[in-house]
Amino acid sequence: MVRNHSTPSRRAFLGGAALATLTVAAGAGSANAASSKATSAWPTEIPLPNGFLCEGITIGREPYAFMGSRANGAVYRADLRTGTGSVIYAGETGTVTNGLKLDHDGLLYLAGAAGGTARVVDSRTGRLVTTYQLTAPDQFINDVVLLGDRAWFTDSRAAVLYGVPRGGTGEVRALPLSGDWVQTPNTLNANGLVGTPDGRNLIVVSSGKLYRVALTSGAATEIVLNGAADVSTGDGLVRIGRTLYVVQNRLNTVSVFTLDSEVTTATLSRTITDPRFDVPTTGAVFGDRLYLVNARFTSPQTPDTTFSANAVTL
Repeated sequence: MVRNHSTPSRRAFLGGAALATLTVAAGAGSANAASSKATSAWPTEIPLPNGFLCEGITIGREPYAFMGSRANGAVYRADLRTGTGSVIYAGETGTVTNGLKLDHDGLLYLAGAAGGTARVVDSRTGRLVTTYQLTAPDQFINDVVLLGDRAWFTDSRAAVLYGVPRGGTGEVRALPLSGDWVQTPNTLNANGLVGTPDGRNLIVVSSGKLYRVALTSGAATEIVLNGAADVSTGDGLVRIGRTLYVVQNRLNTVSVFTLDSEVTTATLSRTITDPRFDVPTTGAVFGDRLYLVNARFTSPQTPDTTFSANAVTL
């Protein structure tokens, strides 16, 4: 049976779980391990079905990537060892899957873009477990990260984050953003997000800036950038320890920053580019590789348009 949940009240955040219960999210960049010798023979390009309109990617402890479709909300699973795969969740006409994350229990959390939803899908069976209606359909649920007992979603058209309980049951928490947060009208704002190294707060990219967001209050502190004026077109975020990878989609670049211990500054150490990049949006790590999906926003978005994910060495 599929459960549906109505829009949460922002008051639901009050009295949230104690920070002591929070743990660093699986999938933040340290949840899998594979030797470089083993992965070196694996393909560096994974073809997706024509017209798939991919945007999100997630990888768990095993060598399988899950990628979401903007065409119909479907999810494609690819074997990183062979580059082959298949659709494991067919989606539904009129739905979208933007960001997605795989939990340790096999559940996938899908961001529903303009539909305003968060969906939970069983990656082993392809069954839709539940749907949360986080916002009205005129908002934009963009990306998701797993942290502590919640899957946290960004809303690119409102200064609020949504915490969906992991496991498919429970009440959603709405976390209004305050402090240094700047909400720019008539554009997409909050996009990718990851947990901080201590697992207690979030890092969110929005309109060229990085913010540290306190889960106790929603207060945002702008992270000072060293070596870069901004992170324009910042989309997906990947963090390994104190190294933060910012995918800058239309720049076809991944900027690599080193975070200080308090996550108050981020210092640019290098950039990653590749001729195969075609508006990469999000990334996920397995072993010594960063896998990125090409959204190809500047190309025709037709049923015949080709799509792929590409791997670069970290």
